[in-house]
Amino acid sequence: MKKKAPAGPKVLVIRNDKLGDFMLAWPALALLRRNLPQARIAVLVPAYTAPLAEICSDVDQVLIDPRLPGDWRNGRAMARLVKPEGFDASITLFSRFDTGLGVRLAGIPARYAPATKLAQFFHDRRLPQRRSRSEKPEYEYNQDLVRAYLSDQGISSPKQVTAPYLSFPTAEIKKLKQAYLKQHKIPAGRQLVFVHAGHGGSANNLSLGQYGHLIRELAAPRKRHFVLTAGPGEEQQARRLGNLVDGPHSILVSKSGLVDFAKHLGFADLFISGSTGPLHLAAAMDRPTAAFYPRRRSSTALRWQTVNAEHKRLAFMPPEGAGESDMTSIDVTRAAATIAKQLL
Repeated sequence: MKKKAPAGPKVLVIRNDKLGDFMLAWPALALLRRNLPQARIAVLVPAYTAPLAEICSDVDQVLIDPRLPGDWRNGRAMARLVKPEGFDASITLFSRFDTGLGVRLAGIPARYAPATKLAQFFHDRRLPQRRSRSEKPEYEYNQDLVRAYLSDQGISSPKQVTAPYLSFPTAEIKKLKQAYLKQHKIPAGRQLVFVHAGHGGSANNLSLGQYGHLIRELAAPRKRHFVLTAGPGEEQQARRLGNLVDGPHSILVSKSGLVDFAKHLGFADLFISGSTGPLHLAAAMDRPTAAFYPRRRSSTALRWQTVNAEHKRLAFMPPEGAGESDMTSIDVTRAAATIAKQLL
């Protein structure tokens, strides 16, 4: 049976890097969907984040980056993947040579991307952005590209969007929480504080000793249970952190995929971590977050700000005068007091 043609334009949005980067693209996808509800929106992502893309309510189609070795080879493979879809426009949120080559060879007529790097010449609609200056959050840079596209569609004052960008049925999350409480013998009424000490090779993070200190400070009322989360290859790190914790805790390892992991984050009363993918996953569900960032210009709290509501997020960095990546200079005791006062 021949598929019904979409009533609106077919738009390809590309964000084919890490989990955190992809979650910071969700506000841009929501902005596009709200202002062009009849559009057919596709995303190009790596296989790792594809399961999340599949459940994004603002996405109609998911294409997987071939990830072949070599920019020219992968760019040509991407073109073969994309061209048959007949997209009217592409919005590349982070410019790379292979993706630029791919959309150009695919013949997409309107190609939006940041006006940075050599790859910009593959795109005909270039928006000047100086992301390395970290003058605004990454998700706003992403939204700016969508706004440029919307403006060309005659939408100069687009309707705005707010979190949550990802959600699951309330009953499903409640049932999952009850099962988790029963499995780990956690008394009802305990606040569940999730702590993710891993960082997946992204920005600098607190040491395990600092996280242990933070948990001990927050555990004082004894009405909190700490869920130590771990991604692939991080389970031993979570267990070492558990050895530093006196209070009640359990370990949650992401073994059943990102969607199952996200559902568990859905019942967190607070999520604490460095600037890493799970942080942005929790924030997309508008869960309260407390994050620790280096002061390095490319990794600041402003640049990688979470997308949850302002009153639900806290950010901590090394103080002025300390080394930009000296996470040991962060006063963990003071951070714990701020977290307890504002988010718990």
